[in-house]
Amino acid sequence: MFAVIKTGGKQYRVKENDVIFIELLEGKSGEPVFFNEVLMAGKGDDVETGKPDLKKVVEGTIVSQEKGPKLVIQKFRRRKNSKTRTGHRQLITKVRITAIKDA
Repeated sequence: MFAVIKTGGKQYRVKENDVIFIELLEGKSGEPVFFNEVLMAGKGDDVETGKPDLKKVVEGTIVSQEKGPKLVIQKFRRRKNSKTRTGHRQLITKVRITAIKDA
């Protein structure tokens, strides 16, 4: 069984025992997390879609709180002798999906 959930402005296709990296959630490792915005769920060709959400809940547990990969931002202005280089690391949460069930 799979589900499409929405969190942090993004959509993720998940199934049980998947590990996903999502934007930072409140909580410590080992705490449960519930995703109520389920857009689609199904098994094989049998698919349910919500308008806009389904009455399902996806459960997960927080594995860890981490920093994502470093993104390098470079700005260059030609003929101006002007260059800047900065970096950024987004805070992310590693979540293991434990169950997909009806609300």
